[in-house]
Amino acid sequence: MSTPRLLIALSTTLCASLALAAPAAPLTLDHSSAMLMDKATAMALWKPALSPKVVKLYPVNRWGFVSEVEGGFDETKVCIVTARAMMLPRSGKFVVFQPAKTSTAFGMQASASQEQCRVLAKAKLTEAIAALRAALVPR
Repeated sequence: MSTPRLLIALSTTLCASLALAAPAAPLTLDHSSAMLMDKATAMALWKPALSPKVVKLYPVNRWGFVSEVEGGFDETKVCIVTARAMMLPRSGKFVVFQPAKTSTAFGMQASASQEQCRVLAKAKLTEAIAALRAALVPR
């Protein structure tokens, strides 16, 4: 084999090996009420929780993570929020709704504005994700 062909073959093999060695990003999904949580915010909250240690213990090809924030205002203007973080098994590109681990956080705030309710929702989702991570990673 000539030198240029050998170099091309070696570089192709090296590139393929690097592509296989690069860790895949965890599958994260958000199924929240748009009034309380936007998808970009939910995805940003997942990033610090899904550390390399979590990914090593729970491979990205087998597990996905889903967040869900629901709630709103009652008739007396009390903001009520439920935030849930779940680890679900994967089936290809999809997750199967059979939660292996779940964490839920609840909160309420009287006389809250829409923005204050969104802030409460973000805080409760952060709390739920932290509790899920604590359950997944042994100390």
